[in-house]
This record gives sequence, C-alpha cells and structure tokens, in this order.
Amino acid sequence: MWLRSLRLLLLLFSGLQADVQEKEVRAMVGSNVNLTCIYPEKNSFDLSDLFVYWQISVPGQQETVVAYYLSGNSSTGHHDDHYRHRARLSLEGMKQGDFSLLLSNVTPQDAQKFKCLVFRKSLGPMEILQVVITLNVAANYSMPVVSIPSAPSQDKELTFTCTSTNGYPRPNVYWINKTDNSLLDEALQNNTVSLNERGLYDVVSILKIQWSPNVNVGCCIENVLLHQNLTVSSQTEMLTGTKDSITEKPTETHEERNRALFSVLAILALAVAVAVATGWMCRSRCPGRSGTGTRRAREVPGSGAQAGAHRPRVMRTHPPRCGQGFCEMPRGDVGRQLEN
Repeated sequence: MWLRSLRLLLLLFSGLQADVQEKEVRAMVGSNVNLTCIYPEKNSFDLSDLFVYWQISVPGQQETVVAYYLSGNSSTGHHDDHYRHRARLSLEGMKQGDFSLLLSNVTPQDAQKFKCLVFRKSLGPMEILQVVITLNVAANYSMPVVSIPSAPSQDKELTFTCTSTNGYPRPNVYWINKTDNSLLDEALQNNTVSLNERGLYDVVSILKIQWSPNVNVGCCIENVLLHQNLTVSSQTEMLTGTKDSITEKPTETHEERNRALFSVLAILALAVAVAVATGWMCRSRCPGRSGTGTRRAREVPGSGAQAGAHRPRVMRTHPPRCGQGFCEMPRGDVGRQLEN
C-alpha cells in the first residue's frame, strides 16, 4: 500500500521538475560512500513541508525506492531489503538543505544510477531539487599468477595459464611478448571470466604458443575503472629442450640474493669473533719475555782449574754480533777476544 502511494506521488510530482544535476562517484567494494544532494542556496527547511526520495533508475524496469522521507514522519523509511540498514538520511542535515544519502558497505550490485528528488508541499507540491548520481563500484584484482609449462606438448606447443581473482568491474586480459613488449594475438588466448559468490570477477586466461628455446611472456590484467594494470612475467628461460622434456632455469629473486649476502656476512663476522677471542686467550695465558731476548744457563760452582776445564755454557736465543776480531756478547756477558 505504501509503495503504491509513493509511486502515485512521484507520478503526480513528475510534471513539476527542477533543473537536473548529474554527477559520477566512485567507491570501492566494502567502503562507505556519501551521495551528495544539497540544495544550492543556503536555506533552512521545515521537515513537515518536505518530501524526499532516493530511488534507482533501471532502464526497462520500475524504479526502486532506496530511502525516503514523507512530511509528518519522524523518521526515514526503506522499501528495498538490499538497502535496509545500509542507506541513511540525516534529519538534521535535511533541515539545513542537505539531503545526501550515506551508503555503507558498498557492494557490486550498488553500481547503479541513484536519483535524489526533493519536493516542498507548501508550493503545490513542487520539485525544488533533482540530482542524478552514477555510482561506479570497483575492486582491486589480485596479483596475477602465471603457471609455467614443464614440457611442451607433442605438437610442440607451450601452454601458459594466468589467474586473477576478486576484482570489479570485468577486466581486460592481455598477453605480452616480453622480448619486445609487443601484444600477442588475442586468437592465441582463451579467457574465462566468471562471477563468484561475492559478486566479484575471477578470470582465467590460457595462452598457447609455439615452442622456442627462450620464452618470456607476460600476463596483464587491466582494471579500466581504476586505471590499473597488473602485469606478471613468466621469466622462463629454456636452457635445454627436446620434444619430450624441457629444463627450466630458475630465476633468483631479490630476496634470495639478499639472504645469501647476509649469510656470507654472518659467517665472516663469526670467523673474526673467533679469531679475536683465540688471540686474547693466548695472550692472557702465555708468560712474558725479557727485554734482552736472551736466557743464560746457571754456572756450575767449582775451583779455578775446574772452572778452566768446565767453562760455563751460555745459551743464546740470538747470535752475538761480531766485527774486526771481536764479538759483542749480549748484555751481562763478558766480551772475549777470539783466538786467531
């Protein structure tokens, strides 16, 4: 009953239209968006003198009322369950001429044309404001994953598969020859794009090309609305290949190079620490040496004859310095003239 009354009122008021304002708004899936509908002149309004409608215009279908306010009501209302608890009008804002609609938790199904209609009962009623807002909804696609073939088929074809999920709107898919960055013929690829349970798009693209010793192709997922291109290269270099098998050369990533460098530095630091610790321990345990660098044996006590027969033996760590028939003994020894 209420829905029929609303449609009847809209038909009665449709002949009295204000100038239409048109806008475009973009929102990400899961976010909140404010669809602005503001009276251009600063003015205050009596809520009992207003009729406010927010509706969706779908070509070939009846317009869906998203939210509304009727003169004499103390609150706003909703007719579509899809927007219940998600679309909200502010009574305080409408008093100041702000009839904007706050839409929370945006979904792909919200990509519609929203129409804001405001009427004043005391003027006939007459439409004083009409705003049409096209809401564009977007979601980022996941980074593409490219599967690399392990071996060519019997007819010498290589098959690459590119997968990306949870994006919106429908994507464009390109395959690129990374050798010269040229686009590959679309006839070589087969794309499957489907809607998942969240209303977002998943895409699987299969590329089949003739086998060659060195192959490097890239998969590009384009989101036109976000002006976003996600490109992943296969980076496949065929080292050896026959009809039955192909050996691929793995590509070392930046992280792997960093980990290898850190490992080498850690080993070097450990070796230096061990060397320093060993030197310190040896220094603390070894006895000190005298400044002269010599060590003398103790003389055997005895008589003068015995002393002549048994001369004291002198042990030296360094040879004496000799010159012009004389030898200079280390400090503490008596110098002797050499016998000719």
